Amino acid sequence: MNTYEVRPRKVADRTVRPPGSKSITNRALIAAALAAGESRLAGPLRSDDTGAMIGCLRKLGVQVSDAGAGLVVRSDGALHGGGRLDARASGTTARFITAAAALAYGPSIIDGTARMRERPIGALVAALRGLGAVIDADRDGSYPPVRASGGGIRGGRITIDGTVSSQFISAVLLSAPRADGTVTVEMSEGTVSRPYLTTTLEVMASFGADARWIGPDTITVAPTGYRPTSFEVEADASAAVYPWAAAAITGATITVAGIHPGSTQADMSALGVLERMGSVVTTTARGIAVTGPTRLEGVNADLNHCPDAALGLAVVATFARSATRFTNIANLRVKETDRLAALEAELTRLGARVETGADWIEIHPGPRRPARIRTYDDHRMAMSFAVAGLARSGIVIEDPGCVAKTWPGFFDMLESL
Repeated sequence: MNTYEVRPRKVADRTVRPPGSKSITNRALIAAALAAGESRLAGPLRSDDTGAMIGCLRKLGVQVSDAGAGLVVRSDGALHGGGRLDARASGTTARFITAAAALAYGPSIIDGTARMRERPIGALVAALRGLGAVIDADRDGSYPPVRASGGGIRGGRITIDGTVSSQFISAVLLSAPRADGTVTVEMSEGTVSRPYLTTTLEVMASFGADARWIGPDTITVAPTGYRPTSFEVEADASAAVYPWAAAAITGATITVAGIHPGSTQADMSALGVLERMGSVVTTTARGIAVTGPTRLEGVNADLNHCPDAALGLAVVATFARSATRFTNIANLRVKETDRLAALEAELTRLGARVETGADWIEIHPGPRRPARIRTYDDHRMAMSFAVAGLARSGIVIEDPGCVAKTWPGFFDMLESL
């Protein structure tokens, strides 16, 4: 098996720019595909996940081509039946394309990896049915592959269960401007990762959609369609968590460029957790900087709004001098792997004592020891634990290539520190 051994080093103060946001790139690709005309995306993420989205859109009749560091999307505003659409291991692609395929003129089957077939999609299928779509999925409509007959979305008022993923809600919102009538979405109590919904609405507005909150849990979308535009993709806050975590555990100052301080990206919440652990967060002309403390403290934190950041923060917690508890993260069990189980196993290898429950993890730092880290084909496991190797000897990452899902150049960045 291919492995990567991280070399401990004294980390110098650095400025890094993560790739474009995966979340924003895939949202912008959907909006551009549903707009009649030519759109240009500057600074998009180039990765396995966005490659999956582009592949699906091309099968639906959308032209997507390279333009230097950007992408050009040409569409007549209509989608055609795409046959089998391979979402690979990309959750955003599987969910967003499922809703988009309901608008197509012909049938499509949305499928992916073996793990994707284990990731629930029933709440989205039920919501689309409620809007008049003809759609079904395996195991009583709950798991991919999904069969979308196409023919459009009628519109109406629905309630979506967002307790597993807010992507179900975003998927409906992104396709709603092309519905026959107004779509009003009420989200269930306990919807996770709500900041991502704000990001969705911001992308939609950039492409001319009329989508807005009309209550604390209700969004309405008018059937205005989209207009083509030029759109700049912000750097990825989810990726930024790893250099910020590196600063926290090494005491260095690492500045992340390309993210606005007022960004609505969900994983910006990780900065507040790092501050509570003792790090100093500052905004400079170059970007957002984190400076690690001489001693890290354990914290109790609700990570419902930023569950993807939990992995990097959990690794930081092993360097603290007291225990850390992260709660309200049940949806980590249905990500690329069962991330709570994976964290428990691999943090224990690092020497920590770890306990997990249905929606929480508690980390008690212990004697540091070398470890060969299993990554479970999960990019965030690989990146999070690689950061630990900057301050601990003997950290070997199995299957390091899995980082290509969202940050193909991650290990180059790590070496640059």
